[in-house]
Amino acid sequence: MYVAAQYSIQGTTAKGIAASVERGVTEGELAPGDALPPVRRLADELGVSPGTVATAYKELRQRGLVVTRGRGGTVVAEAPSVASRRPPRVPEGLVDLAGGHPDPAFLPVLRPPAEVRPVYGSHRAAPRLAALEELTRAWFARDGVPAERVTFAHGALDCVARLLSTELRPGDAVAVEDPGFHHLLDLVPALGLRMVPVAVDPAGMAPDALRAALRAGVRAVLCSPRGQSPTGACFTPERRDELVALLREFPEVLVVEDDHNAEISGASAVSLAAAGLERWAQVRTVSKHLGIDLRWAGVAGDPVTLARHDGRMLMTSGWVSHVLQETVAGLLTDPGVTRLVAAGEAAYTERRRALIGALDAYGIRSTGPSGLSVWVPVRDESAVVNGLRTQGWWVAAGARFRITAPTGVRITTATLLPADARRLAADFAAVLGDAQATYGG
Repeated sequence: MYVAAQYSIQGTTAKGIAASVERGVTEGELAPGDALPPVRRLADELGVSPGTVATAYKELRQRGLVVTRGRGGTVVAEAPSVASRRPPRVPEGLVDLAGGHPDPAFLPVLRPPAEVRPVYGSHRAAPRLAALEELTRAWFARDGVPAERVTFAHGALDCVARLLSTELRPGDAVAVEDPGFHHLLDLVPALGLRMVPVAVDPAGMAPDALRAALRAGVRAVLCSPRGQSPTGACFTPERRDELVALLREFPEVLVVEDDHNAEISGASAVSLAAAGLERWAQVRTVSKHLGIDLRWAGVAGDPVTLARHDGRMLMTSGWVSHVLQETVAGLLTDPGVTRLVAAGEAAYTERRRALIGALDAYGIRSTGPSGLSVWVPVRDESAVVNGLRTQGWWVAAGARFRITAPTGVRITTATLLPADARRLAADFAAVLGDAQATYGG
């Protein structure tokens, strides 16, 4: 049944029809997966030409509100660009292992500068504090990332959005990890870009899958060198070399690395950005190890990429707040904060490995070589999520993170103590046993 029976699409122009559909999505009248009427049927209903409706649908596709599924017609996207795929609210009384957040016990107390003097005019002429710029260069250089030029952004997603919007045009293709970070999977279509999924294994993007994406004409590649969400994948030197060899055949492709877990991933830095690619950027944030309210990111990259990023930023937000920059600089130079972050990384590694080992004792395969989470392949995500809910656990269904990848669930281990990991593993095994009995093994 087409949604026209429930929601009346209006309009006599392509823009009007597109606005009507967007309004239905925004107000919840059109849900993800709902089918729009065929072009000719809607044209007849509205008294317009099929070309007008086709133009409206094309605009909606470019903006990420709808997708076309061949004979399945045009349907509302699973994560339409007017609203990110927000996680479900955690039911009261459950242990939250779904959020991907760090343990507050390993986050420092934020201390903004005590005195902020007024300035004349704006900071557009000098958007970056010299002290933080030097700290940022040292941060990247420590791990072999070229740091002659760095800039700042308001977090990783802000940076990626600006990089893609200055480099690409609506309809261009972007290679993304699958499974991958759900906010990036929402962002790319919201920019009017097409996602090309690239399979991920514990060592990162699979070379054969990336090769296929590059040959298909992607204009950019988004990836994580370590602490990948949701699988915890991290590059090995061998995998890095394989991927670099492929990327050098396509020098015009922009490679963006999101190293958001740089300080607490529990993995060494093995980066594509250190390999001398022609077009590249690496973004690092502090929200996971210094606090979620610090919307700041450091970015290293090639001169052209950074110049385009900064040019667009100067025309919009202009700069990252100097008050925020001073706060970050103070934390990065505080020995006590450095020790706290190191203790957090050690604890996260222990907790992640404890769950992997506990699951393995029950014959349950999982992956999590770095980062704050463990990915567990399962046949029925809903059965596992709901089964664990009855045992007091709340984990994330993999649907939020997947495009074509096999099903699974993500378990955040940042606050999961080893003793609790053993209890969770036992409950997980019981849930799988119940599911097998229900579905016939």
